[in-house]
Amino acid sequence: MEAIVLAGGLGTRLASRLHGLPKPMAPVAGRPFLEILLNQLRRSGCTRVLLSVGLEHAIIQDHFGASFHGIEVDYVVESVPLGTGGAIRLALAEAREESVLVLNGDTFLDADYAAMLRFHASEGAAATLAVVHRDDVSRYGSVVIEDQRIVGFQEKGSSNPRQTSAGPTNSGQISASPANSGWISAGTYVLQRNLAWPPGLAEKFSIEFDFFVPEVARLRPAAWKVDGFFLDIGVPEDLDRAQTELVQFLP
Repeated sequence: MEAIVLAGGLGTRLASRLHGLPKPMAPVAGRPFLEILLNQLRRSGCTRVLLSVGLEHAIIQDHFGASFHGIEVDYVVESVPLGTGGAIRLALAEAREESVLVLNGDTFLDADYAAMLRFHASEGAAATLAVVHRDDVSRYGSVVIEDQRIVGFQEKGSSNPRQTSAGPTNSGQISASPANSGWISAGTYVLQRNLAWPPGLAEKFSIEFDFFVPEVARLRPAAWKVDGFFLDIGVPEDLDRAQTELVQFLP
């Protein structure tokens, strides 16, 4: 198993807590959050990680070096910020395996990543997104699912799916009670190394808003539903939650 971890986030909303650290290095019970993600990958059988890093890359490289508990660690450095999509595209060019797991460096998902890779292969998809159910999707936006495929996206605060050429959506495929409930992207993907990027795509772009959304009809990404614990540490209150709720996942 090979994985890309997007670890270039600056953590603007967490600045008062980070004291100059990159967001993935946010301390959780005295250890960097990124250690929790790498430990989880190790348990899933991952043998190589590509850390996509940005301006503060030296802090991460000095901490992890070339390996972590037996996992080979390599670095893909953005000379300028490329957004999530640009960072993934750059890192995929350095991947060795045909199907590559992609994680956000500020999001934890308690999931069996080996099972996700098997699901991806069984679906024959170019892209698979892990999705989790939420009673209120207003903070995140949501995905519209039909027959284990994603056919549309809803923006944050929207009650109507963004229109796509995939045809009409069937909201019955998503739990609709309460009104704001639904499936959200957990920021974890499996992508083919040779993924076909649309011509004219900018160097800097968002993987979800600039790629998955406009290309949803062509891609029909597979949706892998996960019941496990999900936490995005991007705001102070959720970083506070992490101090107790993620301790069990520390190395």
